[in-house]
Amino acid sequence: MTPDEMKTRTRTFALRILRLVASLPRNRTGDVIGRQLLRAGTSVGANYRAACRSRTDKDFLARMGIVEEEADEVLYWLELLAEADIVKGERLADLQAEGNEILAMVVASIRTVKRRIGKGRKTRLKSPAVNPKSEIRNPKSEFGQSEIRNPKSELDQCRRK
Repeated sequence: MTPDEMKTRTRTFALRILRLVASLPRNRTGDVIGRQLLRAGTSVGANYRAACRSRTDKDFLARMGIVEEEADEVLYWLELLAEADIVKGERLADLQAEGNEILAMVVASIRTVKRRIGKGRKTRLKSPAVNPKSEIRNPKSEFGQSEIRNPKSELDQCRRK
């Protein structure tokens, strides 16, 4: 799918969200969920357009990360509308399917760019630099340096669960 096709698809998605929100009941619950859904649903297309104007891969990844979060949030609000019987699930099925497809394409784009960036990197040293003259040692480390936790690897483990 070309960027222009994706822009059209996310704009159409936003318009469908607009129509859905306009049809929600005029009560406290409908208003609160409607506002959240409207904000997230229109943000998907707006942030995708911003991602298309990115100047670097890192900028693209940051903006596409926002698109991913917003698309996922739309799915959450749609699920909530169905489970609370505010809107019939059958009425939301096509919109949820479209949201899932958009989310899958965004995640695939993010992974593609991450792989491309990763191929251009230089390989890291297999062990941290050690100063043999230093008297400071950590008995838990095979290299004599304190272990450094990597929050990204912890986040990856969290996502796998």
